[in-house]
Amino acid sequence: MTSLTRILMKPRTAKGRQLTPIVPPTNVSGHALIAVIAIMTFLSCLTLGAVTLVRDTAATWQSQIAREATIQIRPSDQVDMDVQLIEAQRIAAGFPGVRSARVVDREATARLLEPWLGTGLDIDELPVPRLVIVTINEADPPDYQALRQALQDKVKNASLDDHRNWVDRLVAMSRTTVTIGLAALILILSATVLTVVFATRGAMAGNGHIIEVLHFVGAEARFIAAQFRQHFLLVGLKGAAAGGFTAILVFIGFSWWSARNLATPEADQAAALFGDFSIGIDGYSGVAAIVVLIAGLTAITTHLTVIAYLGDVDSHHPDQN
Repeated sequence: MTSLTRILMKPRTAKGRQLTPIVPPTNVSGHALIAVIAIMTFLSCLTLGAVTLVRDTAATWQSQIAREATIQIRPSDQVDMDVQLIEAQRIAAGFPGVRSARVVDREATARLLEPWLGTGLDIDELPVPRLVIVTINEADPPDYQALRQALQDKVKNASLDDHRNWVDRLVAMSRTTVTIGLAALILILSATVLTVVFATRGAMAGNGHIIEVLHFVGAEARFIAAQFRQHFLLVGLKGAAAGGFTAILVFIGFSWWSARNLATPEADQAAALFGDFSIGIDGYSGVAAIVVLIAGLTAITTHLTVIAYLGDVDSHHPDQN
């Protein structure tokens, strides 16, 4: 066994001629495997980063929405709007769990309607509801039902929107996005494992006769598997590192673009959906974890594939055992 090990680790004849190694050196197929692993890692990191961005943005939306509630007063001929607004503000501001209440004035209301109705609006001539913005104490929120009832008793045509429907939708969207992202990540990792299995089988087929002879003359399956594991671990590390590094460059590029185009409509829309494209320390840690995971999966998959292959060889040649 010692001589076999020496031959496998330093495969040279007495004349110094290089023998065929037990694991074929990196060739065209080896470069292709590195490229495939790099692509799979890149897609995995993008998926993880996108999930992180959407989750963080949804959490920010949820926090911002939960901080405020809106009192809406519908206009009518029997309602003095200014009096009703002041009364609604007074009731809300004095309610437990409310930090402050602010009336949205005519100018601010007109600005809210400009994208749809244009400029130069006279709010008093339009049947436009007026708003009171209520800032909530997140640590001790008010009893919304009691506040809603107090407003209905004292303020005509008033309704309270605590934005719970929006919060519930954001939570559902965030959970759905995370679930879809994790499912996609699992599929990508599964495809990577299958690719490594085929690559290992191909590498073994290239030197199958050498592997079988070594195995039959005493080389243990674990030793042969270790040679393949070390080889494919290096391949996996190269491909995963390349894919992870490329993904990091993409996220840095998007973050730089977002910072350079803060005032443009495109950047505003992108920021509304994905924030500032910064995945933070958690995102970069996740990219590193994906790189290590894929390299580890490559090594483990190779090891198990070689053990299974040699097990099949033993079962087909029981007389050699």
